Amino acid sequence: MSTRIEARDLDVYYGAFRAVADVDLTIEPRSVTALIGPSGCGKSTFLRTLNRMHEVTPGGRVDGRVEMDGVDLYGPDVDPVAVRRRVGMVFQRPNPFPTMSIAQNVLAGVRLADRRMPRAQAAELLETSLRQADLWDEVKDRLDRPGVSLSGGQQQRLCIARAVAVRPDVLLMDEPCSALDPISTLAIERLVTELSSRYTIVIVTHNMQQAARVSDRTAFFSIEGAGEPGRLVEVADTSVMFSAPTQQATADYVSGRFG
Repeated sequence: MSTRIEARDLDVYYGAFRAVADVDLTIEPRSVTALIGPSGCGKSTFLRTLNRMHEVTPGGRVDGRVEMDGVDLYGPDVDPVAVRRRVGMVFQRPNPFPTMSIAQNVLAGVRLADRRMPRAQAAELLETSLRQADLWDEVKDRLDRPGVSLSGGQQQRLCIARAVAVRPDVLLMDEPCSALDPISTLAIERLVTELSSRYTIVIVTHNMQQAARVSDRTAFFSIEGAGEPGRLVEVADTSVMFSAPTQQATADYVSGRFG
């Protein structure tokens, strides 16, 4: 399934504080969209609105619309848990469940939804998910070992396997390489490129080179000052964003003169 996400007139609030303002952004299906910008400009906050994770924070709410294939994710009849199944998330730091094995970690979300899955079906899903995360060959002989026994880069790929096991339509990644070494970072970047043939992917990154390497489109967010909301300044194909941005603020940021 090809999944398009559209944010329209989107404001994001935490209580009375408006964290992000006036976002209009279309995220194309089966592509990688990178969100870039200085710290505190609302990139991660916006990312979390795409699967309603920001609502976990007390006071988190939105005005405006976020539509997935034309359906408003904030409609009165929409279940946030169902949204999060369709829109998986990989966080900044690898977060395998510490008391679970590698296999249990991958299947954790699926088991919550369907505890009666036959053993053969679970084994097939486990292998498929680990292969999609490019981890199967490294762990197939130690699936009963704790997930936290893996290296940092392997743990992050384990978390990606866990995310894809529930068969989402979209993957959100919030600085997934910030805690990793360069070799592990390149492995994750290759994986992002491979996964974009199956999933709509949105990735937050502070690494300009990473955005240039992995994304098809780039959206630049910025903020005018402390206490002001973050705003979307410009969005374009990544090659255009880094070679011929239309806004001076974008040019300053991608060239390293700001932020």
